Amino acid sequence: MDRTVTHDSAETEDDREVEEVRRFVAALGLPGIVDVHTHFMPSNVMDKVWRYFDSAGPLTGRPWPITYRHDEDERVARLRAFGVRAFTSMIYPHKPAMAAWLNGWARDFALRTPDCVRTATFFPEPGAADYVRDAVDSGVGIFKSHIQVGDYSPDDPLLEGVWGTIDDAGLPVVIHCGSGPAPGRFTGPGPIAGLLARFPRLPLVIAHMGMPEYGEFLDLATRYPNVHLDTTMAFTDFSEEVAPFPTSRLPQLVELRDRILFGSDFPNIPYRYLHALEGLTRFDLGDDWLRAVVHDNGARLFPGTAGGPLPAVDG
Repeated sequence: MDRTVTHDSAETEDDREVEEVRRFVAALGLPGIVDVHTHFMPSNVMDKVWRYFDSAGPLTGRPWPITYRHDEDERVARLRAFGVRAFTSMIYPHKPAMAAWLNGWARDFALRTPDCVRTATFFPEPGAADYVRDAVDSGVGIFKSHIQVGDYSPDDPLLEGVWGTIDDAGLPVVIHCGSGPAPGRFTGPGPIAGLLARFPRLPLVIAHMGMPEYGEFLDLATRYPNVHLDTTMAFTDFSEEVAPFPTSRLPQLVELRDRILFGSDFPNIPYRYLHALEGLTRFDLGDDWLRAVVHDNGARLFPGTAGGPLPAVDG
C-alpha cells in the first residue's frame, strides 16, 4: 500500500489527518471504516471521564491527554470526515440505577445519529434483565460491559438473565475484561472463561484485544467461535510501551482474521486516530487482513446499521 501524502502548507493538522486517514482507507479499496469502540455519552458523564483521565487516576497511572476534546457535534463530524461509516456510543455505569438512564440517552443519540449503532449497557442490579430485554426488543445493536470500571463479576447472579437474553438475541457485547491498564477485582480471562462455559454461543467482543492477557483471550476466541476481539489501543506506540503484543501470537491474529474488529476508543485517546489505523500495520499481516479488520468484519457484525452513504473516500 502506498500511503504517501503530500501536504499543502495552508492545511491544518486536522485537515492533514483527515486526508491521510482517507488515503489509508482508499489504498485498501474500502468504502470506509467500521469502528466498534467509540464513546459518546451524556455531556456530564463525558466531562467526568475526561477529568479522570486528566488526573492520571489509578486506572490509567500515566498521563493521558484527550486528543479529541470537542463538543458532540464536532466529534461526530470528525468521524464522518475520516470516512467512518458506522460507530458506537460505548456507555457504561459505575454504580446501580445508572444503566437504564444511559440506555435512554444512547437511544436518543442513535435516533439523531443514524450512522451510530445503537448501544446499551447494564449493571448487576435488580431489574437489569428487564431493561436489557426492553433494549433488545426496541432494536439495540450492541451492548457494552466494563468489568474494570463497574467492579463487578460477569458471574454475578443478578446478570444471569441479562446474559441469557443477550445470548438468545445473538447481539454482540463489547466487554472490557482484560487487566489493562490496571487490574481490577474481576478482570482477566478466568471470569470470562467461566461465563463462556455457561453461554458458549455468547457473541463477546473482547475490548483492547484483552490487553495485557492477549494470549489467553486469543485462546478463548479460538475455542469459542462467537468470540471476537477489538483492536482498541492495541498495537499503538502508547500501548506497546507498557503491554507489547507477543509476536509468538501473530499466527493466531492471522487465523482469527474474520473475528478481529477495529476499535479506536475515540475521542478518549492520547494520540491521533490515524495512529490507531497505522498500528494495525505494525506486524505486516497483509492488506487482506487489514480490509477484514478495518471494515469487513464490522460491516458483517452490524448489517444495515451504517445509515446513508458518506461521501466517497478520495483516492
